[in-house]
Amino acid sequence: MAQILIVDDDSQLRQSFEKLLTQEGHHVHVASSGEAGVIAVKQSSPDLVIMDMRMPGMTGLEAYQKMRTIDPRLIVIIMTAYGTTEIAIEATKMGAFDYILKPFDIPEMLTLINQALETARCSKEKTTAPTAVLTKPDQLLGSSRIMQDVYKSIGRVAATDALVLIRGESGTGKELVALAIHKYSQRHDKPFCPINCVAIPDTLLESELFGYEKGAFTGANRSKAGRIEQASGGTLFLDEIGDMPLNIQAKILRLLQEKQFVRLGGGTALRANVRILAATNRNLEQAVADGVFREDLYYRLNVVTIGLPLLRDREGDVFELADHFLACLSAEMEMTNPGLAQEAKDFLAAHDWPGNVRELVNIIQKALIFNRGAPITRDELTQAVGLSTAQSSLADKSDESFKSEIRRVLTQYAGENCFEMLMDYSGRLVVGEALAITDGNRTRAARLLGMSRPTLLARIEKYGLKTHTIIS
Repeated sequence: MAQILIVDDDSQLRQSFEKLLTQEGHHVHVASSGEAGVIAVKQSSPDLVIMDMRMPGMTGLEAYQKMRTIDPRLIVIIMTAYGTTEIAIEATKMGAFDYILKPFDIPEMLTLINQALETARCSKEKTTAPTAVLTKPDQLLGSSRIMQDVYKSIGRVAATDALVLIRGESGTGKELVALAIHKYSQRHDKPFCPINCVAIPDTLLESELFGYEKGAFTGANRSKAGRIEQASGGTLFLDEIGDMPLNIQAKILRLLQEKQFVRLGGGTALRANVRILAATNRNLEQAVADGVFREDLYYRLNVVTIGLPLLRDREGDVFELADHFLACLSAEMEMTNPGLAQEAKDFLAAHDWPGNVRELVNIIQKALIFNRGAPITRDELTQAVGLSTAQSSLADKSDESFKSEIRRVLTQYAGENCFEMLMDYSGRLVVGEALAITDGNRTRAARLLGMSRPTLLARIEKYGLKTHTIIS
């Protein structure tokens, strides 16, 4: 028979637990507050504590901290109706056995309790987890079960110095996960240095990573520290590592194995005090098979892995994320948050989200630009999706009339600054259309085009568009 302590300010829940667990053959103690729970741990030395997160006075995490000073081996399950990132990561990082969202299924809770009691019986040497107050990760949101698992993984790896590979499609939030691991680690007060392995040309990537000595190449007039040295004591985030050139992969492998590196043009090995996090949206297994990714580096990376889900697989999260982005972007645009009409919510639920969270941010931002204060409608979201689709496929589509104009200018004005003439022609069309679909509102048109308002005004002047009906 196990000794179980229930800590919750809800008397009905306490009574239900007491009845249920007594029938299961356990001896149950109850406490109505965090403070009372701490006293009960001192008095009864329970095998398991099941505790609510939010209570008047001392919170569940605060009570948990005090309980662990009394008994470092104590097994605790946290209950909460608020499945936030902070709670998930902090509870897991502090050493909680697990946490469960209210309301919960009784069979699921009983299974969890049995697992916790088995752990309490089998292991009596649990290590006390750090209890530092942590900073909430920026915009890493979602209460779905699949994201709760991601938060738990972050909590488990953050306190270690392990190399972590973050895998997921574009737009799923891989860099946010890397930031969260850094912020919750013991290196949180040191630099976080990201580098995108596909955004930097191959010829520059090596010097960006490892730095270079004076005279290493033409134009190297002085020595320069690379990202590895800049991240000293902190975290280096290698984004899109699956696209890293093979010659640099070999040097990264040495960095991981020996904790050393050599600057470009240098001969002395330098010690690297840095934690490595990596991310990719590529199928590394296929890349290894194709000979474009080193097999030894793959095995070195693929030890601790966090996989990020597609947005369409995160049940219910799209509404939480949409509300958050609406609030943030409305404040940024200095406008009232219009909210979402029910038809817009239905659209969000039905959309497939091929671009994941990044697509959702993009669509919400575009919908706000066209919004006039009423709740955002399905039509506004549909229009925003259309703009995003057009934007992503613009390079693949050419208007025949535009091609004809290019040919006319090249033929008629050969050698007379044709490129600038054509840029002005296309710019006039783009700015004119932006003003047309925003009813001449220059502020909204500037936001739509992704430029500042003064820049837009200068383009309007340059292209002679002042005859349009234009408002502020």
